[in-house]
Amino acid sequence: MTAAVVRDRGVVPFLVDCEVVAVRNLRIIARNLQMLLGVVLQPLMFVLLFSYVFGDALGGDRYREFLIGGIMAQTVTFNAGYTALGLSEDLAAGMVDRMRSLPMSRMAIIVGRTVSDLTINVVGLAVMTAAGYAVGFRISEGFWFAVGSFGTALVFGFALSWVGAIIGLVSASAQAAQTLLMTVVFPVSFVSSAFIPSRLLPEPLRFLASWNPVTAVARSFRQGFGNPISANPSVREPITWASQHAQAYTMICSAVILAVAVPIATRILDRRLSDR
Repeated sequence: MTAAVVRDRGVVPFLVDCEVVAVRNLRIIARNLQMLLGVVLQPLMFVLLFSYVFGDALGGDRYREFLIGGIMAQTVTFNAGYTALGLSEDLAAGMVDRMRSLPMSRMAIIVGRTVSDLTINVVGLAVMTAAGYAVGFRISEGFWFAVGSFGTALVFGFALSWVGAIIGLVSASAQAAQTLLMTVVFPVSFVSSAFIPSRLLPEPLRFLASWNPVTAVARSFRQGFGNPISANPSVREPITWASQHAQAYTMICSAVILAVAVPIATRILDRRLSDR
């Protein structure tokens, strides 16, 4: 469907369709106080709670340095929920049917949603960086190394938003989408080194955590910020190819997720619209 739409209408009209949908989604968030607070307060809450509730018990400032990258990785993972819930609500409210009646690309419905949620990730990471500085976290490696880490995480978050799109499209309601999403993202987020070194996990979970892309995103942040885990004996982790090439592994995982999720989401959307 996507290739046919772009070929028939052109690339520029397709991009305009995506922009219109993305701006519409962002305006909804800006006008919805609860969603806006979720975008801003949720990452702030995680930083402060984990830093002060667990920080002193797990190593103080050294743990906070370790923690910030992990919470940032968790945030871009959890933010796939905005895509799932947004698409599910649009389907239930008939908004997708209205868009289908317009002379626009159907694919723009998903692309616009994922792009708007990419913006949410940017805001969330900015809030967390400011909060991290407030609790003692510092970027010591250099500006461009940190930018590379942020860019890698945003690519991963964009890929996961397509997984969220699949969940939103197959769910019967927003509540069902939220339940299904949490079933997916909670194990992926917590069976990782986002919050504790993976070497502290039992052996089967340690192996999964070492190759979990969420772990790679967290490592990418820590290395890009100048706080590599290898420099801190208390949080040293198993050495694998993924740990030594965190950014490359994250990009590979993101590409695989997109290669699988994009055609599946497109097919499901086609099927749902054709059944209406």
